[in-house]
Amino acid sequence: MKHRSYYAPHGGHPPQTQLLSDRAVFTEAYAVIPKGVFGDIVTSNLPFWHDTRLWVLARPLSGFAETFSQYIMEVAPGGGSERPELDPAAEGVLFVVEGEMTLTLAGERHHMMPGGYAFIPPGSDWQLRNESAAPVRFHWVRKAFEFVDGLEVPKAFVTNENDIAPVEMPDTEGRWATTRFVDPADVRHDMHVNIVTFQPGGVIPFDETHVMEHGLYVLEGKAVYHLNQDWVEVEAGDFMWLRAFCPQACYAGGPGPFRYLLYKDVNRHPALRLGSR
Repeated sequence: MKHRSYYAPHGGHPPQTQLLSDRAVFTEAYAVIPKGVFGDIVTSNLPFWHDTRLWVLARPLSGFAETFSQYIMEVAPGGGSERPELDPAAEGVLFVVEGEMTLTLAGERHHMMPGGYAFIPPGSDWQLRNESAAPVRFHWVRKAFEFVDGLEVPKAFVTNENDIAPVEMPDTEGRWATTRFVDPADVRHDMHVNIVTFQPGGVIPFDETHVMEHGLYVLEGKAVYHLNQDWVEVEAGDFMWLRAFCPQACYAGGPGPFRYLLYKDVNRHPALRLGSR
């Protein structure tokens, strides 16, 4: 299996000598949460999760991005949950960035390592346990599944990004590619969580402006991102949070690949009444 590099926060606390200014920004169109923010004092706990803490990267906010939440979970050895998801309408994606864990899904055990990816449909019976000797850190993306009459709920699956060939974007000579875990034509799915890779010098050559909301967690490398009318530098461990229609483009700075975990909502009619999603 090819080795991949994924950035994962470890917490801690900055010294009193550190400067207060940082790269964190929250605007009406986007937010950037730099990796230095993920210290011990901003962690949370969840009911029925043991020996576990988490950093909340995104949650639905009125007038901003409203479709998803995203966490970085840190589960100590022996920790986990027998009741991880309390909302029967929530679907989820898990993506492991460091360590190992055991996901039990509908009674079947899955040993997940870095690069491991699981899609968990709403109403699933699942449990998670860290049976290793070191902490495991993983992303958990949650969305209220949008049921459609006559359309079945997609099935659960577990895989690893190393087992999936990236798809090159047309006319980019391989400088821009996407690792897709779900067929874009499969309209049963109402969200995609993919990995986007840019080789050094690769670009999004125009300001994308679209209805999909985004969460972008930088797994590796660095880049300059154009968000709305601002240029911001981002690096491994940073999180970008984009509301619908925020213009976005980027330039990968090198020296290695620039890679991020990308959430977007797809394949559903936009709600025509506020609060009805």
